[in-house]
Amino acid sequence: MPRILIIAYGNPMRSDDGLAWRAADALENTFDSAEVEILRSHQLTPELAETVSRSQAVLFVDAASPDGGNCQPGEVCSTEVQVSKSPPRFSHQLSPGAVVALARELYGAEPRSFSVTVTGQDFGHGELLSPAVEAAIPALVVRIEGLVRSLLSTELRPRGSSKA
Repeated sequence: MPRILIIAYGNPMRSDDGLAWRAADALENTFDSAEVEILRSHQLTPELAETVSRSQAVLFVDAASPDGGNCQPGEVCSTEVQVSKSPPRFSHQLSPGAVVALARELYGAEPRSFSVTVTGQDFGHGELLSPAVEAAIPALVVRIEGLVRSLLSTELRPRGSSKA
């Protein structure tokens, strides 16, 4: 199993909600498949906990809703996922923190986890991204590439290895 899992999720038939799938397409063949796996999903579900448990780090890539004007459409953000200490509730759709909490509870795994988002503008029906989100894809891809390279080079050295 690859050391880093990228989960690109959203609905490609709901305009900006499909941006993660576009980023996944742009990242395809960028990394060694033995190191990084890219998974596309419409939403986060409990079944992903098993896949997450086999990785040392996971990046959740998604479109974010504008929150009362604090984030502008096209803004790229990345944060470490906060994992709840209490067991997550099962539901039709889960947050990144709930998926990682399930991986911990069910499989004893505690991968580093990050959320990388772009604030969307249009979540209506359609396959086209809004201009601001379309323009943000290169910055999103660069942010993901940088995070993956950083994790591969420093954070995820195999157990028992030493720095040269």
